[in-house]
Amino acid sequence: MTSVGVVTPFWLDRPPAEALDIAVNADLAGFGTLWIGEMATFDAFALATAVGLRTSHISLKIGPLAAGVRSPVALALGLSTVVTTTGRRASLALGASSPRIVRDWHGRPWEPVRRVRQTVRDTRAVLNGNRMAGFRMQAPLPGTPISVAAFGPAMTRVAADEADEVVLNLVGAGHVTRVRAELAELTRVPPPIAVWLPTALDPGPATIRQLREQLAVYLAPPGYGEMFSALGHGDLVARARAGTPRSELAHDIPVDLLEAVGAVGSATAIARRVEEYFEAGASHVGLVPATADDPAARTLLTTLAPLVQGRSS
Repeated sequence: MTSVGVVTPFWLDRPPAEALDIAVNADLAGFGTLWIGEMATFDAFALATAVGLRTSHISLKIGPLAAGVRSPVALALGLSTVVTTTGRRASLALGASSPRIVRDWHGRPWEPVRRVRQTVRDTRAVLNGNRMAGFRMQAPLPGTPISVAAFGPAMTRVAADEADEVVLNLVGAGHVTRVRAELAELTRVPPPIAVWLPTALDPGPATIRQLREQLAVYLAPPGYGEMFSALGHGDLVARARAGTPRSELAHDIPVDLLEAVGAVGSATAIARRVEEYFEAGASHVGLVPATADDPAARTLLTTLAPLVQGRSS
C-alpha cells in the first residue's frame, strides 16, 4: 500500500511561522500525514503540538531528528507531550544528521552509526513502558513506529536492523531501487521506504532560486554529498566541502539536479514523478512544497490532493 503526505519545509527565504500555515493547508486539502523536522527555527515537538491544536485530523511524523542530540527519555517525553495534548496519532523518525548540527550546534560527539542504533533501541524501550536507568513513562506509547533516515551502507544496515520505516531525502528514483535491494539482502522482511520529495508547481525564477538555495545546504554533509556525486555533480560537492560560500554554490546548481531529486513542473508531471518513486520501491512520498511563489503552498496542495486521492494517508 502506498501513500502521499506532506513535509513541513523550512525554506531559508520564508518566515518561520509559514510552517504552521502549511500544516493547516495540508490538513484542509485532505492529506493524512505531516512530517515535522527540525532546522534553525522551532523545536520539533513544540511545533508538532501547535500543529495538532490547529488542525483537525492529520497524523504527525516528528523527524527525522538528530539521534545524538536528545536522550531516549527526552525523545519519549516529547512524543508523549504531542500525543497527550493534541489527541493526535504521532510517530518518531531519527537519523544521524550531520557533524555540524550534532557536534558544532549541540556540542555532542559525532558517532552516527552507534548513536542512531542505540537511540532507536532505547527510545523504543522507553516508549514501550520498560524501565531504563530508573525511569519509566507514566503513560507509555507501546508499538510507536520509529523511522530511520538512511544514507550509505552503514546507516542502511542500522535501518534494516532497527527501523519500522526507512526515510530517504533528496534522492532520485534509481537510488530508491538500490536501497530497496540492499534492504532485501540485509533482512528477511525489509522495512518500507518513505521519500521526501521537493515539489514545485509550475515554478518561476523565485521558486527555482529557493530550491537551489536549500539544496546547496546539503552538498557537503556525509551521505548527501556522495549521492549528489553519483548523480554527476561531484564538482559541486568538492567545492562545498572546500568551503565555497553557499550563495555561489546555489547559483551554480543546474536545474537538472533539482529535477533529479524533486518533482518540478505541472500538476500532471508531478503526479507522474510521484508514481516513479512508487514504481522504484517507495511506499510513501512526502511532498516538500516550494512556497516562494505560493505562500503556505495553498495552490500546490489543493491542486495535487485530487491527483493523489486514495494515496494521501
